[in-house]
Amino acid sequence: MVTPEVVQELNPEHTLLLLSPEATQIEGYVRKYEEVHRTKGQAELKYRQELQQKAVQSFSNTAVELLKRFEESLELRQRQEYEEMRDMMEKGSLEVQGRQEKLKEEHRRRAKNLNLKLREAEQQRLRQEELERQRQAESRERVRRLNCIQEEVLHLNMQIEPYFKQKELVGLDLSGYSNRGNQLCSLVSGVIKLTSEGGVPHQEDILNAERALLQMRGLITEMHEKIAAAAAEKKRIKEEEEKALQKKQEVKAEPVKPVPQEKTNRKEGLQVKADSSTMQWYQQLQDMCDQCATSINDLNNSKDFKVKKIKMDLQKTATIPVGQISSIAGSHLREIFDKINNLLMGKQIPSAGKLVSISQHPQGQDFVCYKLAEKFVKQGEEEVASHHEAAFPIAVVASGIWESHPKVGDLFLAHLHRKCPYAVPFFPSWKDGLPMEEYQRLLGYRVLDNGVEQQDNFLKRISGMVRLYAAIMLLRWPYGSKQAEHPHGLNYAWRWLAQMLNMEPLADITATLLFDFLEVCGNALMKKYQNQFWKMILLIKNDYFCRIEAVTGTGQVGAVIRLRQFLEKCLKQKDIPLPKGYLHPAFWRS
Repeated sequence: MVTPEVVQELNPEHTLLLLSPEATQIEGYVRKYEEVHRTKGQAELKYRQELQQKAVQSFSNTAVELLKRFEESLELRQRQEYEEMRDMMEKGSLEVQGRQEKLKEEHRRRAKNLNLKLREAEQQRLRQEELERQRQAESRERVRRLNCIQEEVLHLNMQIEPYFKQKELVGLDLSGYSNRGNQLCSLVSGVIKLTSEGGVPHQEDILNAERALLQMRGLITEMHEKIAAAAAEKKRIKEEEEKALQKKQEVKAEPVKPVPQEKTNRKEGLQVKADSSTMQWYQQLQDMCDQCATSINDLNNSKDFKVKKIKMDLQKTATIPVGQISSIAGSHLREIFDKINNLLMGKQIPSAGKLVSISQHPQGQDFVCYKLAEKFVKQGEEEVASHHEAAFPIAVVASGIWESHPKVGDLFLAHLHRKCPYAVPFFPSWKDGLPMEEYQRLLGYRVLDNGVEQQDNFLKRISGMVRLYAAIMLLRWPYGSKQAEHPHGLNYAWRWLAQMLNMEPLADITATLLFDFLEVCGNALMKKYQNQFWKMILLIKNDYFCRIEAVTGTGQVGAVIRLRQFLEKCLKQKDIPLPKGYLHPAFWRS
């Protein structure tokens, strides 16, 4: 049965219409069918909606996962790109840094080269200035030297004139000497005139002037000898005439016993050369030194690296301690002496971190002795020449080594005589044909490429060597054998002084050496020889000093004045003081 609500729902417009039962039934069937289909459609729709939702959800989840993967992939790519960018920046930074370092290094290298070039240019400029100053100084010194030579030549030539004017009294014709003296004066004047015109005197001009001076000195010496011989002959003839006249008078008158007159064997002139025994001693020392030098040729000239190293080690170990000698303390000198003495005795000596011994080479003993002697002499001409007080510490060590090892002492004397022949004493004479440079070397001068050394420097060097020699004869190593004697003591000093006074003095040299020698060991000689020593001092003051003054030029009076003042002071006080720098006994307790 169809209810009115169903009919209204099926056709709301005709709800008010009344249907037949069949129509109503059919309508109900239709509506039921539609309801079933609607329910089925809704269920199917709901199912499909659920499927759709599941699909959408699935797609949504997939999209979310894909989005995550995409974001992760994007982050990965970004990180990779960041890493690549950072690597690239670091690489670029390293490359830039490397280029900067290269540029800096190049800049430093160029700056260094530029500084070197600037320094070299500055050094070259300074060298040029120094060479120019030296050239000007040498030029001025050569001019002064030429002037001094001319002055001395003129002074010597003036000595001829008085004898030439009084030739009747002398009894000799001295016109040849006068003519030759005038020729030499003209020669020197010509050299100076050429020099004044040319501007800069050459070494050859100096040599020509010095050669003329030597010839003038020889001329004066020869003239004096001839005058002395003539005077002696004239005196002899006069004495013979007087004797003959006396005999005639004795024949006429009553014979009277004549009163004997005391004969004085006074020398008219002194020696020019050393006596034969001194020269023999000098030659023996030189021969021994030459033999020693020959024996160490293999060690000196070896090309083997090991042998060269041994030579250098031995030379340094032997000579460096000598250069360290000073008057700091007695213990310091004893350490130096022990080191040198132990080396010569063959012991191993530490040097520069290694042990050195003369047994390392067969010629080691001779080599060390030779180099030690050479070094002691060099200390005299350099260290003692500059600091006179340094003579005493060097001398006392040298004396101790000499006492323990006599060969070193003999080699020391040989080297000393070569550099300073006046320590013999020996005055080398000039011979015809001998080159001037070689003769100057024989006299002890240093002859270099730029000429001979200046006189002041020469006197300074020989003064240092003679002072050291005198100090060695004065001092003895205090720790040596008490029974032994000094190997080269004051008796040699007395012999040197006596031989020096038996030889004709040399201008400038004799006065300098006598002053240096007496100042160093005069006190010791006074105490040992007493009256004999004072007789010798009086001989120097009264007789020998006038000979020194006779050969002294106007520019050489400094040494003569020092010697005269020293002699006058000593004779006035009757005493010679100890030299400055003398090592007193208290020194060895320090």
